[in-house]
Amino acid sequence: QVQLVESGGGLVQPGGSLRLSCAVSGMFLGVNDMGWYRQAPGKERELVATITSGGRIDYSDSVKGRFTISRDNAKSAVYLQMNSLNPEDTAVYYCNAEVRDPAWRYLERWGQGTLVTVSS
Repeated sequence: QVQLVESGGGLVQPGGSLRLSCAVSGMFLGVNDMGWYRQAPGKERELVATITSGGRIDYSDSVKGRFTISRDNAKSAVYLQMNSLNPEDTAVYYCNAEVRDPAWRYLERWGQGTLVTVSS
């Protein structure tokens, strides 16, 4: 069974930084697109950033210039470096990946979510 395991959330003061990590575990043949989404209290889940297996990157306008997404294909992992955090960034952050399973099917998987709280 393929799972995405996240880590790195927590409490940070405005202007601070955090780094989120997400690794794919289980039986799989490869990972296609990976990304991060977030859901703030009372709001819908929204895209934060995505990165393809070839390294093409897209960011939401709200995080451009502050957040950096990267991936390590050898580790089947994706990272999100978040700088200049502000209270509007407070949300549960979810890792997302399209994984190729041993039956050569592409499956979308989500991490369990990690809470990021930006507050003084």
